[in-house]
Amino acid sequence: MNDKNILKISVLVLMVIFLTVSAFPQAYAGNARIKGVVTDEQGVPLPDVQVKLYNVESDSGFETRTNKEGQWQANMIKGGTWYIDFNKTGYEVKKISIQVTEGMKKVPVIETRLKKLEGLVVTEDVLAELDKGNKLFDEGKIDEAMAVYNDILNKNPEAYVINYSIGNCYFVREDYDRAIEYYQKVYEKNPQFTKAIIGIGNAYINKNEVDKAMEWYNKLDISKIDDAVVLYNIGTNYFNRSRHDLAMKYYQRAVELQPNFTDALYQLGLTQLTLGNYKDSLATFNEYLKHDSESSRAAQVKNFIEFLKTKI
Repeated sequence: MNDKNILKISVLVLMVIFLTVSAFPQAYAGNARIKGVVTDEQGVPLPDVQVKLYNVESDSGFETRTNKEGQWQANMIKGGTWYIDFNKTGYEVKKISIQVTEGMKKVPVIETRLKKLEGLVVTEDVLAELDKGNKLFDEGKIDEAMAVYNDILNKNPEAYVINYSIGNCYFVREDYDRAIEYYQKVYEKNPQFTKAIIGIGNAYINKNEVDKAMEWYNKLDISKIDDAVVLYNIGTNYFNRSRHDLAMKYYQRAVELQPNFTDALYQLGLTQLTLGNYKDSLATFNEYLKHDSESSRAAQVKNFIEFLKTKI
């Protein structure tokens, strides 16, 4: 994901992409394959998890679901950078990025754990309605999704976390003031709900109220964020506004969580270079090449390495 493509933060990065993917159904085809297993925090396999896959180079993707053992796989896909979303009603969305290489003989298993959604009274009826609303949201039927979410909340006022989903609806409609209003309802109930804080910060970014956005991002406990893609996006917000010291913290944390996250490695190396941390930058770019040595960006990284060698 190149910085020049980050014009506005989206609630679900893949949502719009998947609405348009059908026009190029085979653009992601290749000779690679990947597989994984999804569990809850206790290690219990989760069936019927929606797995959305998006290939950066081809700007296309598709989706699959886990089986009863929590397993999923994707066959005949091209190499390159893939973003993957894991979504199951009643659990927090998990996002990862991986670098896929065609011709690998041994296919590693991608292990993913999903957290239960806090602030949700879990009954079969609530889950069924929430699943209905989420599907409508994914289909871009925002007004219909919002109606379902409001109905759930009216019947279950204690399920305050539904306000987050309503906030997402307003966010997609670019009504950022209303989005902030609903994210804050969740924050007031649970100040540790990081996604609400991030949502508020993102809304202020899109309103071009950068100082307010930074104020909210500063409320985050970076050690509590376990989603590398979220960390990368926040880091990029700081980087684009020349707050390189803060950007570096978020990129470093993203790489700690996901050492093969090439986008984060590239941005971390670039940030270290900008700050004059040449030895660290050289080490980071060398690490990048362990995961991607053939792409056009890898060629850029090799040029950075040659430059850095002259500085050390």
